[in-house]
Amino acid sequence: MSIWFVTGASRGLGAAIVREALDRGHSVIATARDASAVLKAYPDTPDGLLAVDADVTEPGQLAVAVEAGLARFGRIDVVVNNAGYGLVGAIEETSDRAARDLFDVNVFGVLNTLRATLPTLRDQRSGHVLNIGSVGGFATAPATGLYGASKFALEGISEALHGELAPLGVRVTIVEPGGFRTDFLGGSSLRTEPASIADYTEGAGPVREALVRYDGHQPGDPAKAARAVVDLAGVAEPPLRLQLGADAVERVEAKLELVRRELDQWRDVALSTSA
Repeated sequence: MSIWFVTGASRGLGAAIVREALDRGHSVIATARDASAVLKAYPDTPDGLLAVDADVTEPGQLAVAVEAGLARFGRIDVVVNNAGYGLVGAIEETSDRAARDLFDVNVFGVLNTLRATLPTLRDQRSGHVLNIGSVGGFATAPATGLYGASKFALEGISEALHGELAPLGVRVTIVEPGGFRTDFLGGSSLRTEPASIADYTEGAGPVREALVRYDGHQPGDPAKAARAVVDLAGVAEPPLRLQLGADAVERVEAKLELVRRELDQWRDVALSTSA
């Protein structure tokens, strides 16, 4: 059985991953800004569950969580970077503060967690890092550009990390979920900037409206997503990327087709600049 370290474990996909891992007999160091929110789902507190307060924007709290996990279980096998939230707003409408707050959690929070956990995985010469991204980090859309940018950053981090850790026996996968019926589109996980510029009504407006209607009607089942994620940790040669949901597969295929079409169309121009 494996020891899991999961951030953002109190709700959504993080909570589903914790439950699936525990149900299979794994042990979980479940972190959240308020660990009591994790424990509410487990009134009898299974022996394999250690819930720890840890805000991913606070490196000191993450270090304490890792120390507590190692004291309890002796090792960490799987790190799940799940903590994060969404942001809706046209690029120009999004305030500097909102953009920086988003990146503090979705990007720098991941970096903080990696700095806290990777020394253990490197010492063990084994482990698996699962970065929970989004299909929006591969193919974004109007009104979700800053959120997409934070997940695009996670894609770049994961690609580089994959090459850096592979010689040490540590694997890296970025998970790209589509829409799942969690509370992600609710107020607890999604922040919305005011629609303050009328010129963006046509470009960003439809996406804003669609997200409101989409809440609770996403096609993805979070329990099935959690099973896929926990399965992934047992694969000998896991992929660098794993899409979850038919909508994610469709968007990735469409993006790949667009890139291929434009590459072919502009190939002569691209090649003309070489010496």
